[in-house]
Amino acid sequence: MNKYLNVNRIWIIMVILTISTYAVGKLGYSGIYVVLFLLTTAIIKSSFIIGDFMEVRGTSLLWRILMYGWLWLVTITIAVTYLISQ
Repeated sequence: MNKYLNVNRIWIIMVILTISTYAVGKLGYSGIYVVLFLLTTAIIKSSFIIGDFMEVRGTSLLWRILMYGWLWLVTITIAVTYLISQ
């Protein structure tokens, strides 16, 4: 029963994060802080998906390094690319 509560909480958090990123886009905000906010929400949501829905939490260290490493590599690449373009 506890696992179902955890999944429901994660789902609610992900819905709130999705609505917040939609609102930021709909309101037309821009700038470095908005990009950092959007990347942070993407990291949080991706971590939930990787850890809980893909159940990588219970796997070997190699799989966790690969999955979370890829997440951080892509996120840092996007952030650096945005900063260079400014």
